[in-house]
Amino acid sequence: MSSMAILLVVAVAVIGYVVAIYNKLVQLRVATSNAWSQISVQLKRRHDLIPNLVEVVKGYAKHESETLENVIKARSGAVSAADSDDIAGQIQAENMLSGALRQLFALSEQYPELKANENFSQLHEELVSTENKIGFARQHYNDTVAVYNTAIEQVPANIVAKFGSFPRKEFFELDASEEAAVREVPRVSF
Repeated sequence: MSSMAILLVVAVAVIGYVVAIYNKLVQLRVATSNAWSQISVQLKRRHDLIPNLVEVVKGYAKHESETLENVIKARSGAVSAADSDDIAGQIQAENMLSGALRQLFALSEQYPELKANENFSQLHEELVSTENKIGFARQHYNDTVAVYNTAIEQVPANIVAKFGSFPRKEFFELDASEEAAVREVPRVSF
């Protein structure tokens, strides 16, 4: 009887430990989903601001239609990707949109009257603010994904993760052009 009681206590302890690991992995998975939702809110705001910005730029840079079309196409791709559950696809579409927006803002350097336009300035400020919020949300998401991915790879949680459908999550990384811009040494001239 005592060996049976010991075996029962050990079995209950193991089952309790597995349940605790499973619940922790669920908690981390939900945290990554929440972190992505915070990014999605800011991305939606950015998507909503872009058509107004394009309209303002159209009036000043009529012969820059290729750049405007690229922004519109990239926004459309990002909005479409946002409707899917494919986070990697959403990240890629958003990185393409970021590149197109950089080209659009580069136009303002060529058109001083556009830069001086109050609507453009206000939309530019709102987009810069939104981009900063996206950056903070992206950092939080990546931190959360790092904790989650580490948890599902550690022993013994990796066994529970394998059987409990806990796939590895993708980081929201910089695209190649953003990474190149970050690595570029700023030029200072007097």
